[in-house]
Amino acid sequence: MAARSWQLAARRDAIASRPNKTGLTYPLSARLVRKADFDAVYRHGKRRSSSHFTVFSKANDLPQSRFGFSIKRALGGAVVRNRMRRRIREMIRLHRQEISAGWDIVIHPKPNVATAPFISLTTELLQLLKAL
Repeated sequence: MAARSWQLAARRDAIASRPNKTGLTYPLSARLVRKADFDAVYRHGKRRSSSHFTVFSKANDLPQSRFGFSIKRALGGAVVRNRMRRRIREMIRLHRQEISAGWDIVIHPKPNVATAPFISLTTELLQLLKAL
């Protein structure tokens, strides 16, 4: 019994001591959350597509780009859609500094995003976003 509590304490300590990834966060200021912002991007923005994504973009007057994700129910159940959303959010979080500033961007994944390799998805999304 004591060994189990020792293992749990060691696990808690390991989790708490993870290195701080300064600069690799995904703050609220980098997110599109209001419906009006999404609608403005759809109405006045431009669209680019690839085999895995459709990206809508519109210039904004902010010092950073903001990102939003829209995943249709037709792509799968809640588990599948949330997995897609987490994968795309992680791509943006890791490479947000490489994407040019001053854009509102909405990303629509296609059905094959759920099973495609993460590396190929990241490469393809970055190519789309760097071409803005």
